[in-house]
Amino acid sequence: MERKTIGVGVISLGWMGRLHTRSYRALKERFQDLGAEVRLVAAADEQEAVCEEAVSALGFERSYRDYKELLADPDVDIVSICSPNYLHHEMALAAAAAGKPFWIEKPMGVSAAQSKEIAEAAGAAGLVTAVGFNYRHTPAIQRARQLIRDGRLGRITNVRCWLIADYASSPTGPLTWRHSIDKCGHGVLGDLLSHGADLVQYLVGRIEAVTATTAQFITERPIPTKIGVGHSGWEVSDEMGPVENEDLVAVLAKLEGGVFATLESSRIAVGPRAEYIIEVYGTEGSLRWNFEHLNDLEVCIGRDQEFQGYTRVMAGPEFPGFTTFQPGAGTSMGFDDMKAIEASLFIRSVLSGEQLAPSVSDCWAAAEIDEAAVRSADDVQWHLLPEVTVRITFRV
Repeated sequence: MERKTIGVGVISLGWMGRLHTRSYRALKERFQDLGAEVRLVAAADEQEAVCEEAVSALGFERSYRDYKELLADPDVDIVSICSPNYLHHEMALAAAAAGKPFWIEKPMGVSAAQSKEIAEAAGAAGLVTAVGFNYRHTPAIQRARQLIRDGRLGRITNVRCWLIADYASSPTGPLTWRHSIDKCGHGVLGDLLSHGADLVQYLVGRIEAVTATTAQFITERPIPTKIGVGHSGWEVSDEMGPVENEDLVAVLAKLEGGVFATLESSRIAVGPRAEYIIEVYGTEGSLRWNFEHLNDLEVCIGRDQEFQGYTRVMAGPEFPGFTTFQPGAGTSMGFDDMKAIEASLFIRSVLSGEQLAPSVSDCWAAAEIDEAAVRSADDVQWHLLPEVTVRITFRV
């Protein structure tokens, strides 16, 4: 059978753009059943040196300084949007107008309104999409979802989820775009809690209402003199500037079916590096997962065991998707593997016309949760979540 060729364009080659690029390259080896050859056609980046590297080292056929030229390239069939948050809205709308399915990182914009516009534009154009909710692709999370869906935990009663990190814990860390309302929108809400909201909804069900509190503990930071990649490589001056968004958030949520959840995120924790944990409790058992040990799933099923407590199980061949990367338990998967799975789901969605990857509607839903949390922190009230008008697909 003849394999279809899909031309890829990647916009912005920072850390995430390079990760998307590696993920596309991994498809040929890891997902040979895709029925398609992925061709790295073009990259777009404002920096000339990065454009040169895209061709000389990263495997792209050509590069552009202007992303609009990439979207106009007839050989580019699909697009990855890996720019900072404040550019997502413009670029995603342009991709939708060009009729190009796109894979975009969260949050999709600096507000729920921008996320809504992106989701509706993609829907109106009839485009499948993908969003970077990569933690849901971990085999341990997939196995957890099976256990919950099969009723092994009984009736779900409550969920606890926290994403605690230290990337902004130093008060001498740079005043990056992540600390600007205009360029980032919300702070740790959009950066980390959106992942938590997606995990809770993916595993258990729709969040219907939230009440929340937020806090800012580092109010100013040194202004950078040199831009880095991701959270590293920045150089700073002695001049200080104001931090405009929150460092910490705590949310109490009501879910469909009477389940309630607590969610918490911090970017200034001292100790945890990336402690992203979700715990799901039911009438017959519970389970836990921690990204810092992403190959492990802790499970307790039943109340009357002689030695009541959790069993720690390492991911292995019985976990969904594991053998695509490793032959057996004890050999671990990593962060890049989650993005390769996401890339495969995006390509499968494009080939089938069926939304298999996390969608822009999923990201819009998370943005509404983030924004409701901000409103609640202001008025100390419960806020109902609107149902999105573009169908959300919680599945893989």
